[in-house]
Amino acid sequence: MPADDPFARLPQAAAFTVTSTTVTSTTVTDGAAWPPEQRSSVLPGGKDISPQLSWSGAPEGTQSYAVTVYDPDAPTGSGFWHWAVADIPATVTDLPEGAGDDTGSLMPEGAYQLPNDARTARYLGAAPPAGHGPHRYFVVVHALDIPSTGVPADATPAVLGFTMAGHTLGRAVLIATAETPA
Repeated sequence: MPADDPFARLPQAAAFTVTSTTVTSTTVTDGAAWPPEQRSSVLPGGKDISPQLSWSGAPEGTQSYAVTVYDPDAPTGSGFWHWAVADIPATVTDLPEGAGDDTGSLMPEGAYQLPNDARTARYLGAAPPAGHGPHRYFVVVHALDIPSTGVPADATPAVLGFTMAGHTLGRAVLIATAETPA
């Protein structure tokens, strides 16, 4: 991973696989730009629809998963959290496109969304500032050695990350990109 990897200072974790492909379509390809549907609705064509995700090969001992979408390139000094989902049961290995809507009705039983950095408990699409250059969006499935993080539903994604740090067995990473012209 590159030196500016947001996980570089965290404990090592096994790699496993995450994709965003179904039998009929691909939501996003690793290293490629987000499609308009996964961009913010504040931009023309943006729809704030969370990507479809499927994962496999998680380490033995995985008891739950969490999913996060993080932009380390946001001009904030702390990046920007677009989505955080906690307590996905270990028996679940995919989330359908749109699971990160306001209702959370497509979330697996027991899983819940934490407020993103805009303080909404849902997926918030990519919207880098105009002319700021390309941004990377780390879409990560975290395999955890605990069945529940115990993080309150109103906690920040940073609190979730801190709580997961000592319980992460593996990380599956897909990096999407976005840029808004000046």
